[in-house]
Amino acid sequence: MELNETGKVVAQVSAAERAEEQKLVRRLQMMMNMTMQVIAQDGSLTIDEAAQMIGDSRKAALAMFPGKELAYDLIWKPRFQRLMRERFRIM
Repeated sequence: MELNETGKVVAQVSAAERAEEQKLVRRLQMMMNMTMQVIAQDGSLTIDEAAQMIGDSRKAALAMFPGKELAYDLIWKPRFQRLMRERFRIM
């Protein structure tokens, strides 16, 4: 533990920890982009199958980043909702 000039505790994050988190973020982005591409491009995909894929990707994202439900809901949920509206013409 280290203290800054005001006496507050400063968390030290090692370069290895930062690199590991960046790796997880890149993996998450790739997974979500692939899911979105399949939903957008596979004409034989049903709405139920697409919804299942989205649910599975959410579970995987939260397994990678536990406790980040709000971040998922703010970043990825609107993108998937928009894609589902466009792809399946739903409101």
